[in-house]
Amino acid sequence: MPTATVSLPIIDLSSPDRSSTAKLIRQACTEHGFFYIVNHGLDKELLQRVFEESKNFFSLPLEEKLKYPRKEHRGYNPLFAEKLNPSATSKGDSKESFYIGPLGDPATQNLNQWPSHELLPKWRPTMESLYWKVFEAAKETLSLLAISLNLDVDFFEKIGALSSNNPEGFVRLLRYPGEVVADEETYGAYAHSDYGMIALLMTDGVPGLQICKERSQQPQVWEDVPHIEGAIIVNIGDMTERWTNCVYRSTLHRVMPTGKERYSVVFFLDPNPDTIVECLPSCCSESSPPRFPPIRSADYFKERFKLTYQEP
Repeated sequence: MPTATVSLPIIDLSSPDRSSTAKLIRQACTEHGFFYIVNHGLDKELLQRVFEESKNFFSLPLEEKLKYPRKEHRGYNPLFAEKLNPSATSKGDSKESFYIGPLGDPATQNLNQWPSHELLPKWRPTMESLYWKVFEAAKETLSLLAISLNLDVDFFEKIGALSSNNPEGFVRLLRYPGEVVADEETYGAYAHSDYGMIALLMTDGVPGLQICKERSQQPQVWEDVPHIEGAIIVNIGDMTERWTNCVYRSTLHRVMPTGKERYSVVFFLDPNPDTIVECLPSCCSESSPPRFPPIRSADYFKERFKLTYQEP
């Protein structure tokens, strides 16, 4: 069954009219949970280098990649290691990935696993450059998100959720083989919503990403999210939906195999672990009381990851 193509708002981060831009973000977050950003500060050459280095790593023999197994949400996940729908009968998602964790704190950045300099000499400097560039874009997006919620522009810094020199950001490199298996339910990424604050997605242009704005509707209606050259796709996560009392939506999305290999890079910006996530004053009232109890960020993520990776 052919899917429609969704038309998402395009947010210009360089616009001097931040009030109007914030209104566009509010509209995007209430209607779609997804939007594009442009003039985000990531140049085309850097992204090209990132995709080249990503391909270099994923093309290594499996035994080499397995030298960097996922630990502390850093390192390599082989095909089918992740199961975004724990109740599905399929063996897992048809993708392999590599996580790079926060770089600002010397105490935790040593948890990162870097392919050897001899093997991939440009890998680490390329990924470190990407991390800080995309963090700046995410931080600016979050500032506009705060304004859109009638909060101070630096609200998330004030409550300790965001630190400029030690952000709780994760880069995830992804490779989808793309094969469509006949008579088998195969997903590059099964239908899911993201866990944290916001995610910034960069793709190589190969299609596959779809969103479903009404998750409870049956049958579910899925729409393709097209690639726009020079734009980054942004979506809000479950934590932001929780903060906003479901005023902003964390939209269901998935990646479908298209018969073509697909590479993407995601930057997940999450609150610092000790942040208490509770309903924002501007998002509740007598007629719309808080739907969720306050929760510590680290406790929330622990439960979500336990389900995703079938951990005890």
